[in-house]
Amino acid sequence: MKYLRIFFKILLGLVGFILLFLAVSVAPVNDTPYRETDYYTQTRQRLAQLAAPPRPQTGLRAGWAKVNLTPSFTTPTGGYGARKGEHWKIVSDSIYVRTLLLTNGSTKVAIVALDLLITPPTVTEQLKKRLPEIGFRWENLFTGAIHSHNSLGGWAPGLAGELFAGEFDQRVVDHITNAILQSITLAQRQLAPAEVGFSQVPAADLVYNRMNKEGRVDGDIRLLKLRKKTGESALLCTYGGHATIFRALADAKYLSRDYPGELVDELEKESGSFVAFMAGSVGSTGSKTAENPDIFTTIHTYADSLENRIEPALARLTTKPDSTLELLTLPLELREPHARVIDGWRVRPWLFRAAYGDYPSDLKALRIGQTVLLGTPCDFSGELVADLESQARQKGLNLMVTSFNGGYIGYITPDQYYHKQAYETMTMNWFGPENGAYFVELMKGLLARL
Repeated sequence: MKYLRIFFKILLGLVGFILLFLAVSVAPVNDTPYRETDYYTQTRQRLAQLAAPPRPQTGLRAGWAKVNLTPSFTTPTGGYGARKGEHWKIVSDSIYVRTLLLTNGSTKVAIVALDLLITPPTVTEQLKKRLPEIGFRWENLFTGAIHSHNSLGGWAPGLAGELFAGEFDQRVVDHITNAILQSITLAQRQLAPAEVGFSQVPAADLVYNRMNKEGRVDGDIRLLKLRKKTGESALLCTYGGHATIFRALADAKYLSRDYPGELVDELEKESGSFVAFMAGSVGSTGSKTAENPDIFTTIHTYADSLENRIEPALARLTTKPDSTLELLTLPLELREPHARVIDGWRVRPWLFRAAYGDYPSDLKALRIGQTVLLGTPCDFSGELVADLESQARQKGLNLMVTSFNGGYIGYITPDQYYHKQAYETMTMNWFGPENGAYFVELMKGLLARL
């Protein structure tokens, strides 16, 4: 009996500890309508207070440059927790920072396309401190990434960062930051008068909706072209297919840009232009590929399929002079962290921040001539683009929506999927319900301010 009493005391103590831990670490989901929250009110006030961009002093001037980002040391690859921090061993294709620099005499903007999984928040924080070294601020930058899951990792400290980017290495953050600063500096030296043009190419048959096979996809390739009087040209291409053709476990040994790298190389070779790629609205969209045991053939075939749509469009794409250049940066307030353990229950904010950190995030709106780029700090769902595009067209504007603009808050998907048992909505929804509607409203607000 004595030992039985001891056993029950230990068991009760253990149960008490578990209950105490749950009380301080788990809470119900807060489903207060977003328009009734303080974070909504604060962000709407910031939107209303955004200053109007200054009037242009000259026509558009543009320059561009790329800097090799392939390090002299290996790193984990970012994007697949199943790889458990395994380092790449073979450089399948080099990775780069590509920068397009624009000015109209009163506004200057650096569009920075990174051959990375995302724009790492740690790099963003370092850029905010170091950009003044070259005469820039964070408010002068519009960043994006190709979203390759076979590029550099090691840039995210903390438990969550190690899970999807491998063991943290400050050298990686410094290396990326230095390359970005160098690319902006080089692009600025190449400034010359430039014209601008846009084209949009259907390619919905090359992607699928990962959450709902009946759901919409944003399957268009979008092309923004800059052309100098010398004939030199640069192309920014966005597309919503996830760059995950390399397999999670079988292909961990390669450092690669996945299909966007192959596409960029092919377009540069065929057109003689400078080409940069940014992931579009990839939040619920996968790349539709045929089964093939040779992963490199699969990537080449997929890139060819996209290039075959793009080349005829480029032949018809015309450019014209313009002086319109506006960049708005809207700092976001969000619902407190809502990473869920089961539907209806979430870990408390202190525990989420202990695992992930607490990084600020923004929405960005960049207008170049008659084209607007909306940059988001997330995997932004293609199902949400149609409403935004409709508003842009009403204003006579072309629209390019991009993901991974410098913060990272997980996936933003349509609100009707919030309770769906899916990776995008359960594992990667970090800030609670109604963020789809919240983001669309704010992005429409930015469009209206331009």
